[in-house]
Amino acid sequence: MFDKLREKLQIFKKSVEEKQAAPAAPAAARDTPAAEKKVAPAEPEAVGEKPAPEKKIGFGDKVRALVLEQELFISEKDLEEPLWELQMALLESDVALPVAEEIVGLVKKDILGTRRKIGMKVGSIAGDALRNSLRKILSVNRLDFDAFIKGAKRPTTIVFVGVNGTGKTTSIAKVGEYLKSRGYSLVIAAADTFRAGATEQIEKHAENIGIKVIKHQEGADPAAVVYDAVEHAKARKKDIVLVDTAGRMHTNVNLMDQLKKICRVVPPDLILFVDEAIAGNDAVERGKMFNDAISFHGSILTKADADAKGGAAISIAHTTGKPILFLGVGQKYSDLMKFDPDWLVDKLLE
Repeated sequence: MFDKLREKLQIFKKSVEEKQAAPAAPAAARDTPAAEKKVAPAEPEAVGEKPAPEKKIGFGDKVRALVLEQELFISEKDLEEPLWELQMALLESDVALPVAEEIVGLVKKDILGTRRKIGMKVGSIAGDALRNSLRKILSVNRLDFDAFIKGAKRPTTIVFVGVNGTGKTTSIAKVGEYLKSRGYSLVIAAADTFRAGATEQIEKHAENIGIKVIKHQEGADPAAVVYDAVEHAKARKKDIVLVDTAGRMHTNVNLMDQLKKICRVVPPDLILFVDEAIAGNDAVERGKMFNDAISFHGSILTKADADAKGGAAISIAHTTGKPILFLGVGQKYSDLMKFDPDWLVDKLLE
């Protein structure tokens, strides 16, 4: 999982190590022109924040650090090529361009002007900077799914949205198994009345994991299905209603309006967007469009076990401003991994 991206990030750390200038002797340092060199100003962390003041590393600072404190500065020149290589590596791994640029900017800000003891591994400094930047990108609006479910009103309604063929229906079954194994009682609303065979598909999954399905005939109003499922859950004191909706593209106006109607009739407690990790930038773009249309709360990325690049996992949370909650990592109902940004960062930089 994410093997290619991990390899590319390891190359970046080695590249910084190789580009760092070898320690210069004090005598050679005296031949350096006595003029201050300005290091590029640190980039602001977010729109609206004031830029940090320029860091100036003068000749005197360098000599003092080298001769008296046995330290060296990491300069902008040392970073120029490795940072370019890092950005290209991120883009090749399906990280969206704005996200790649922000990661590179954060790494540069963290490293630039850093003083290191002679003999200290520069690669470790680069690795720490990369770790910090990835953690910041991935930790946007973190949501603890288990804590949310525990504290939510009953019945809790969770609506699943996404395009056709991305594993949405299977993900509903996996989340159902996940919640059932934790002692919650559930019902599934078969609100995909648009696609032929959709109700039969969700019924088969529900039968396998032992959850009742509320359904209407094909072509029925999906909002009415959801309403009936919620009323059933109230009457039977069920904890959670999982809502299967028709897969749709954001450009399908009729189906998007239908989805908005569902959310008006029975306002959901949680809306989850489902797409494939291996879809890369397509998943990121679809996530952005769905979020713009119906503002979901979090994402599930399926087929993460087959994703060597890992770019979607990094990009989708940052692009939508909504966290990844689960990764689908196999074919079994139990193959659902609760997403942890720290786990992913450790995996990429191990």
